[in-house]
Amino acid sequence: MNLSEEERAAPPAVAMFAAQVDAMLQAGVTEQTIASISCKARQHAAHNPNAIFTDPLTVEEVLAAPPVFRNLRKLYACPPSCGAAAVVVCNEAFARTHGIRNDVTLVGKGWCSDKKQYFSGSVMDVMFQALSRDAAQAAYEDAGLGPEDIDVIELHDCFATNELATYSALGLCREEDLNAFVADGDNTYGGRFVVNPSGGLLAKGHPLGATGLAQITELTLHLRGEAGSRQVDGARTALQHNGGLGSAGFVHIFQRS
Repeated sequence: MNLSEEERAAPPAVAMFAAQVDAMLQAGVTEQTIASISCKARQHAAHNPNAIFTDPLTVEEVLAAPPVFRNLRKLYACPPSCGAAAVVVCNEAFARTHGIRNDVTLVGKGWCSDKKQYFSGSVMDVMFQALSRDAAQAAYEDAGLGPEDIDVIELHDCFATNELATYSALGLCREEDLNAFVADGDNTYGGRFVVNPSGGLLAKGHPLGATGLAQITELTLHLRGEAGSRQVDGARTALQHNGGLGSAGFVHIFQRS
């Protein structure tokens, strides 16, 4: 991935995600499709009492937001936020003795760190897509499942374009079908998958170290039927995707027992 002088002068993450936006636009993804991801995040977050941003957004408002760098607009980005998450880890005997529910099971997991070949590929490969694809494939194989088996997803939408890039990495749709996938509502309630019912990082917030556990908590609520007004009806299988640039990507698949 070769950066221009302008890109090298910008904060690294900003320059790299701006390059991701450029690559998507060049591939035919429209600005309206990108903006729709930010709008969906707000729609979902409106039903989450723990979300930071719950006011609705229109595509026009997203596209009117000032650019952070080149085509990377302010409302494409998740907010910096504070937060915390905690779990109690115990064995099955302790859970039974204390009446702790264990009706959600981890059935598949995949992990992948950056590989040398990612950096000789496309901008999209460098920007977490290849990492996510390999981790997802490992998780699907471990679970004996495929994308078609997933009901609800919490994925790493640090930027709206990163959510779009992850759709194809997880096998939800082909890259060339991203515009139609979003326009048809296949990423929200009533569609093929419900992606980020919590509002995701874009609207719920991104408290870094707590983000992954918050995603798992959200998915567990849906698998138990305890997600209230944002409940994904009949959810039995859930997928969590998380990670970061220059490090590692994780995909976990959970099922209701």
